[in-house]
Amino acid sequence: MRLLPEPGPARTLALSTLVNTVGRGTWLTVSALFLTRSVGLTVAQVGVALSVTALVSLVASTPMGYLADRHGPRGLQLAALVASAVCTAALVAVRSFAAFLVVGVLMAVADSATRGARGALIAGAVPADQRVRTRAHLRAVTNVGISVGAVVAGVGLAADTRAAYVALILLDCVTYLVAAAILLRLPEVPPVPAPAHGPRLIALRDRPFLAFTVLDGLMSMHFGLLNIALPLWIAGHTRAPHWLISGCMLVNTVMVVLFQVRASRGTEDLSGAGRAARRAGAVIAVACVLFAASGGVPAPVAVPLLLGGALVHVVGELWHAAAGWGVSFGLAPAHAQGQYQGAYAMGMQLGSMVAPVVVTTLAVGWGVPGWLLLGGLFLLLGALVPPVVRWAGRTREEQLVAA
Repeated sequence: MRLLPEPGPARTLALSTLVNTVGRGTWLTVSALFLTRSVGLTVAQVGVALSVTALVSLVASTPMGYLADRHGPRGLQLAALVASAVCTAALVAVRSFAAFLVVGVLMAVADSATRGARGALIAGAVPADQRVRTRAHLRAVTNVGISVGAVVAGVGLAADTRAAYVALILLDCVTYLVAAAILLRLPEVPPVPAPAHGPRLIALRDRPFLAFTVLDGLMSMHFGLLNIALPLWIAGHTRAPHWLISGCMLVNTVMVVLFQVRASRGTEDLSGAGRAARRAGAVIAVACVLFAASGGVPAPVAVPLLLGGALVHVVGELWHAAAGWGVSFGLAPAHAQGQYQGAYAMGMQLGSMVAPVVVTTLAVGWGVPGWLLLGGLFLLLGALVPPVVRWAGRTREEQLVAA
């Protein structure tokens, strides 16, 4: 599979993303240890700060997308990357919980601006029939970049000194600046004037789109299955070796890199995207059944069940991601792609906020019945997406007739 798209705006976006996510991978890997061992924060303080910044990011997503529409997504993206570099460098000076909270909130706003501007940038720089494919390429290179960053961060973790942590943080800072420099090669995408009448944040008044956003956000809780629930399940409820946790993660990463672009085919239109969401819910439900079946059985049986579950799960993950891009681009008016992409990101953030509680309570706390309940939930969420997408399509037709 071609990792980078063909030369042009899509490749420029992919190269910028690849560089940036290498730095992001280093920070994600060392952040917890840096904040607790070097800065001296408690685990509870880190958790509170991350919850606050997640909430700020959720609230800021749609307004930042609106700014991308009105002032041009390329300029906002460049400003957000530079601001992120400054905030990342400021982490070196953090010595208290209050200071980390301030820096974290500023980084959350910059991150929201990056997401909203990226969606509008793709919509403005890439032909409509290539937008979902471009998103797929960006997701594939993101997995590569984060994996490389995690390997690089291993050097700092092995040293376990403040100097090593600071070096990795400064590396992350540099990747933001290099990513911004690469984006300078991208042609300017002109801002889109706001409609003369009516509300500005129309995405937050679009009931069908918000219904899809909530469904998609709740569906995104499946990311917590692999990152949170499955490690705890393998370690505490199965006889499988603990190294299998890394094996399941590796299966996921490799499959995303190799097949995300291919899985996005057919999701460029709303009906195809809706069907992909329904398939995603069904296969993620099957993965939950396989994970549940691995509990309490001998290791030679548990290992293939867990690996099979991870393989089935990532197929659903690929379809779910592609479906979300197809629907979010397809329902957004031409003058509001940024704010619609920002509103779509709110759903993902909602899922990431509730996933830890839901998946640990059900899968780890309730055991097999909890896994089966989760499977039924994902099956239902996927089945609800096509009718919601059809409802949204009808409202667009009614608006055109009225106009």
